[in-house]
Amino acid sequence: MTSTSNWKDKVRAVLPWKVYWRLKRVREEWKAWHGNHDLTSLAKVYQTDKWGKHLYTPIYDQWFASLRYQPVKLLEIGVGGYDRPHFGGNSLRMWKRYFAKGIITGIDLYEKSALKESRINIVKGDQSDAAFLIEVTRMYGPFDIIIDDGSHVQSHIIASFEALFPLLPAGGIYVIEDTQTSYWPKFEGSTTEMNTVPSAMNYFIQRVHGINRSEWRNEGQPTDIPDQGIGSIAFYHNLIFIVKG
Repeated sequence: MTSTSNWKDKVRAVLPWKVYWRLKRVREEWKAWHGNHDLTSLAKVYQTDKWGKHLYTPIYDQWFASLRYQPVKLLEIGVGGYDRPHFGGNSLRMWKRYFAKGIITGIDLYEKSALKESRINIVKGDQSDAAFLIEVTRMYGPFDIIIDDGSHVQSHIIASFEALFPLLPAGGIYVIEDTQTSYWPKFEGSTTEMNTVPSAMNYFIQRVHGINRSEWRNEGQPTDIPDQGIGSIAFYHNLIFIVKG
């Protein structure tokens, strides 16, 4: 453990949580205001693993730069911090700073309401529960951007997409992070059976064919690729972007 971590732990142990939280937020906002305003720099300020552990922020910048000053509504699945109610929300705060006029909503299986603040909504619920996701969209959507950084379990990823993607407006962007779990048994993936396991990677690889649906011949059309209104799919290292057509 670093000396910085020791110092933070000591401060956290001494101060009441609300006082510590206010100081933390003041420090974050000061650093964000006085630093570079690109997304990678903001990821460092808010200590989200979208940069460092992963290298997602330059890709996000490419996709979201034109929306940065629009009043977007963004939903992120997964707040972070696991079952600790006062931990997490790092990427939600990053998105709030990046999208200056945006409204950010986070959902998590654990109680995270203590992390709510202006322009950040947090709702407790299961990402595989379609009724819950539809209700969140009714309350806080429709969303222009949805990011799945949740459980990373393959069946959960697919269930969330099938519930939420139909609710996106045309041009809406749906992102799935950490798709390396498609190859890991712990998350219902497989490396030895990567071509047949019902993983998120296989699900979206198959749906690439659906983008060319208008060119399909009448004979022998596949029945297992539903028309979900997908306009485009882009694959990156451990990251997928799907655009509503």
